[in-house]
Amino acid sequence: MITCHYLIWLECLNTNNQQSIDSSGQRLCKSLKNYSHYSRKAAMVGFFYKISFICPLCSVSDTKTFFVFSKEPFEDGYANGEEGTPAGDAAAAYTPDSKGVVKFGWIKGVLVRCMLNIWGVMLFIRLSWIVGQAGIGLSVLVIGMATVVTTITGLSTSAIATNGFVRGGGAYYLISRSLGPEFGGAIGLIFAFANAVAVAMYVVGFAETVVELLKENGTLMIDEMNDIRIIGAITVVILLGISIAGMEWEAKAQIVLLVILILAIGDFVIGTFIPLESKKPKGFFGYNADIFMENFGPDFRQEETFFSVFAIFFPAATGILAGANISGDLADPQSAIPKGTLLAILITTLVYAGIAVSVGSCVVRDATGNVNDTIVSELANCTSAACKLNYDFSSCQSQAGCHYGLMNNFQVMSMVSGFAPLITAGIFSATLSSALASLVSAPKIFQALCKDSIYPGFQMFAKGYGKNNEPLRGYILTFLIALGFILIAELNVIAPIISNFFLASYALINFSVFHASLAKSPGWRPAFKYYNMWISLIGAILCCIVMFVINWWAALLTYVIVLGLYIYVTYKKPDVNWGSSTQALTYLNALQHSIRLSGVEDHVKNFRPQCLIMTGAPNARPALLHLVHAFTKNVGLMICGHVHMGPRRQAMKELSTDLAKYQRWLIKNKMKAFYAPVHAEDLRDGGQYLMQAAGLGRMRPNTLVVGFKKNWRQGDMRDVETYINLFHDAFDVQYGVVVIRLKEGLDISHLQAQELHLMIFSVIKQNTSKPKFRYMFFPDSKSSSSPLNVTDQRLLDASSQFQKKQGKSNIDVWWLFDDGGLTLLIPYLITTKKKWKDCKIRVFIGGKINRIDHDRRAMATLLSKFRIDFSDIMVLGDINTKPKKENIAAFEEMIEPFRLHEDDKEQEVADKMKEDEPWRITDNELELYKTKTYRQIRLNELLKEHSSTANIIVMSLPVARKGAVSSALYMAWLEALSKDLPPILLVRGNHQSVLTFYS
Repeated sequence: MITCHYLIWLECLNTNNQQSIDSSGQRLCKSLKNYSHYSRKAAMVGFFYKISFICPLCSVSDTKTFFVFSKEPFEDGYANGEEGTPAGDAAAAYTPDSKGVVKFGWIKGVLVRCMLNIWGVMLFIRLSWIVGQAGIGLSVLVIGMATVVTTITGLSTSAIATNGFVRGGGAYYLISRSLGPEFGGAIGLIFAFANAVAVAMYVVGFAETVVELLKENGTLMIDEMNDIRIIGAITVVILLGISIAGMEWEAKAQIVLLVILILAIGDFVIGTFIPLESKKPKGFFGYNADIFMENFGPDFRQEETFFSVFAIFFPAATGILAGANISGDLADPQSAIPKGTLLAILITTLVYAGIAVSVGSCVVRDATGNVNDTIVSELANCTSAACKLNYDFSSCQSQAGCHYGLMNNFQVMSMVSGFAPLITAGIFSATLSSALASLVSAPKIFQALCKDSIYPGFQMFAKGYGKNNEPLRGYILTFLIALGFILIAELNVIAPIISNFFLASYALINFSVFHASLAKSPGWRPAFKYYNMWISLIGAILCCIVMFVINWWAALLTYVIVLGLYIYVTYKKPDVNWGSSTQALTYLNALQHSIRLSGVEDHVKNFRPQCLIMTGAPNARPALLHLVHAFTKNVGLMICGHVHMGPRRQAMKELSTDLAKYQRWLIKNKMKAFYAPVHAEDLRDGGQYLMQAAGLGRMRPNTLVVGFKKNWRQGDMRDVETYINLFHDAFDVQYGVVVIRLKEGLDISHLQAQELHLMIFSVIKQNTSKPKFRYMFFPDSKSSSSPLNVTDQRLLDASSQFQKKQGKSNIDVWWLFDDGGLTLLIPYLITTKKKWKDCKIRVFIGGKINRIDHDRRAMATLLSKFRIDFSDIMVLGDINTKPKKENIAAFEEMIEPFRLHEDDKEQEVADKMKEDEPWRITDNELELYKTKTYRQIRLNELLKEHSSTANIIVMSLPVARKGAVSSALYMAWLEALSKDLPPILLVRGNHQSVLTFYS
């Protein structure tokens, strides 16, 4: 233990700030700012807890405290997984280090980006084609359906974004902090990939427009496909340069592009009111009711359907997270994301719908572009809108020579506009701005994902550069992915690929809101109130449906990828704790099931050993834990009881420190157990407290497990009294009792203390804050930092023996008393575990020599009815034979120091001595229980004869009548019975049946 002064001195040593040392320590004990109580997420920083956290716990007069490590020796990361992640200390956003960092408001950071990303390539070169295929009515429906999905997702995004401080990482951050790292990690990876592919989609759209211009002027370089590849590659290189220049330059470029885009839209609207004669042969006649009516209904061609058209349009709506994706670069994400995202959805939807109606009211579906197709005289059967306007485009129905009209010309908006080059500039602006936004979003998301270390191989992409922490490596990776997809050079092929990835993200954002609301976590308090958990669930379902509508095989592939990544992250169990709704729902389910279970009566068929193990510090007796874990894992409850004794104030400090530390140790070592510390005056009181209060409802211990008190002859016999009384207390509360003994011993705490001493010396001597921990918390015979004697080495080896796979050996069950069946049930449960599956159960019972065959058959029948497999049954007819003289002599020599010898003393002296030392063995007691004493010695002889090679021995625990047998004699029985044997479990149930014949 180290004094508080010394602890403060070490903190100063660690920070190399000798001036901060104060003899009283009071100057360092500063009250905490209120904000830091709530913004501080990481539990620990530096080598120790911050001094401001330590000092309230150790006053100057308090001469002892704890040596507190910034990371537990058995931890890979911090307690809540936040330190060093983009979701780390929230106060970091307000530190002086953030000066000079570019932060955006809701207009420039969210509204502009979302509008530019939504007004992408589809607006200028596919929307008119969609109107031609689906008609005005269904086109508006397509836009409306996409808007429903995006609006619900926008509401869900707003709810999550306003439920606490939002860091960088966009959709990944929102989902991971809501649903946990499993879903967050899966979506973060595919969403970053989708944004990288989206760069290719927008660049290909841009390249298509450039190639159309080259084609019109007859200046193609090679052919259309290869020209798209060449122009796309050059374009993405230029965009990469703008992105690497920094967010400030990228934001300026976005503003310029938005201005051009708005001018282009205005140019189109103006153009619809000024139809020129030269444009009529190309199908543009201005607003006309006949054209509106003709184009209102669908006319699907070339195997297109409503859903295929919807699949092509939907990527236009996937830009709603463009603002959220740079959440780390927003000045106030909680305010900016809801306002900017929802307003962008409203504005862009109105523009899309307005342009769809306008273009459908002005332009016919098919036109030849030939000025000679005018009608001089009135035709019979003149029903088409073009015919009524004196143009005959009927030849388009019989030949494939038409290149104009909604169905045939992707550049309809350029043709309709007042000034075509401005539309071309608008196309360039829409495609390039969307590509630029995606090129920025993908690396930002991927960087946040890598910082959280969800996928171990990607940490290199977490590094940022410059004042804005720009992910330059992520930019290069995104560039390479985009370049690969640009080489496909087919817009209609690329679009459906990314749509499903975006939709999977939207589905999980919506599901996050539903899940968080369902979990009823008090921490779910969004400032944005305009959401509904059921609408969010509907939104999630709609996203899943739309995924299959767009492309069923791509949807299945997306599900497989998400599921695979989810399983991987679940298996790896990243060391993070983000307070997700998954945790909240787990708690809620556990609470509800515990309450429901409380109303269920116990039944023998459902009995399972639920063990309270008196471990002390769990890492001090690893063999005890692993052996009990072998028959409780996935079967029953396991609680590690730790009794803290001594001054209450000091013990309460230990209690609060150890609770988190050792529970984490259990989880880290994959022990399905709970840690339960209590403070008591002695071990017996603590054991009573635990037996009375441990557990919850029906999930309460029914079996007390203790290690054998190996040093009982050297210690204070009052401790032995306490130890034995624990057994009686357990029987009083209807517990079973299991005593576990290893001949090498169980307690390795003295080895840990030795390692801790060496580590502290290393800190002082080397002035290092990163000491090396070896077997201190992970027993490993090969990694000790100092030589061990033979006894300690054997103890260390034995402490890990149950972690290994057990070979083909035996579990010997010596069932000498009927205790309800616990002695049989425990070995059966052990053999069901993977490490023990090769072990066979052998059963030993007592019997008479003339009834051995009969007793064997009877036991075989009984075990068969219990459905317990066994390899052999041995009936011991010589169990009551007198033991060997040398063993009797050894027993008498062992108990000699504990005998009262009242016959050699005066009666008054003997009575006084017995009253003061009730554990002493009287001559009368020794004679009275001679038969039982001989039985224990004889059983040890038989155990050595028959079970010396067994992996473990499970044997009925002899029980002494309370108050009739002294503690010393009873401990001598246990010592004589279990010495020099393989690991042995002495078991006594509470005589309630735990096995049954019936189904």
